[in-house]
Amino acid sequence: MNSTTLAPRPVSEPAADGVTRVELRPRYEGSNICTWIGFKHVNYLVEEAVLDHLRQRGFAPGGLYERHGLCVDVVDIDSRITHAFHIDDVATAEVRPLPGEALAFAVEISVNGTPPIKAVSAKVRVELRLDPHGHPAEPAPAELAPYTVARLGQAPVKVSQPAAAGPAPDGDLLAALTAGRNAYAWKWRIPYFYCHFTERMQMSGYLRQMEEVVDLFLADRNVSIKRLLDEQDWIPVVPHSRITLLDEARMEEDLYTVFTVENVFKRLTYTSRMDCYVLRDGILVPTATGKITHGYAVIENRRDWSLVDFDDRLASALEGTPAAPSTRR
Repeated sequence: MNSTTLAPRPVSEPAADGVTRVELRPRYEGSNICTWIGFKHVNYLVEEAVLDHLRQRGFAPGGLYERHGLCVDVVDIDSRITHAFHIDDVATAEVRPLPGEALAFAVEISVNGTPPIKAVSAKVRVELRLDPHGHPAEPAPAELAPYTVARLGQAPVKVSQPAAAGPAPDGDLLAALTAGRNAYAWKWRIPYFYCHFTERMQMSGYLRQMEEVVDLFLADRNVSIKRLLDEQDWIPVVPHSRITLLDEARMEEDLYTVFTVENVFKRLTYTSRMDCYVLRDGILVPTATGKITHGYAVIENRRDWSLVDFDDRLASALEGTPAAPSTRR
């Protein structure tokens, strides 16, 4: 998984109720527009906080794999961003175990300040995938044994409109996946650096996939990130995202990603769905599904921005009709 900081620093010892706290900094890589941190790297902070929680509880992911053959996999991450992160911010993350049968956590992240400002609320679910390869491993720690699985994504999950599976349609698969929908589809080979534990695509890979398919979709609709930056000083902002793994996608398989606009709300935000598939033996297998909500903001200076409503050009592009010239300059 992507490390979000070189040296996470626990704020205190784990509390009696299992709550842990850690200080983190966002990675420089995530500062793409001015000094703001994009949603993907905010989710990396969430992921790193959960990994550090496991370490503080005595279950370091490296040790679990090397000794017990257990692969720590984030299989569901649902994040709401309520305050912008900047590159030099110090974030304090609090991770609280959630009751129930799943290895699940609530994560709250605050940005440094007086008082600190709550910036992220997230829920994360983890599965411990047994690695059948290599030397015999020690049995799983008793506390973790109930959460071990032989394959990712097989537990029931609550996701709206589950991705469909079945025989692949004849002809152009990308065209078939978008037929009759306000959607964009993309075929992409999974490289090793989107994977972990030698064979599988990891959650951070799907976060990258979600970020890139949005970029490709907007370019396809003639409202690319750069075009709106150049012409209007507009940038997309993300208040909410969620990705859920439904099955395993393997290194060097072809991943088919479908990005569908589901709702444009009062020219303020739009919500889209991402569905990912692999093709195995003629069967289209869903491996992940997700949702992301975008608004748009105008850059006021190198630090500040403010939200704007969509103009005719952007609204038309998002709704799937021919894009009109911009009505704002």
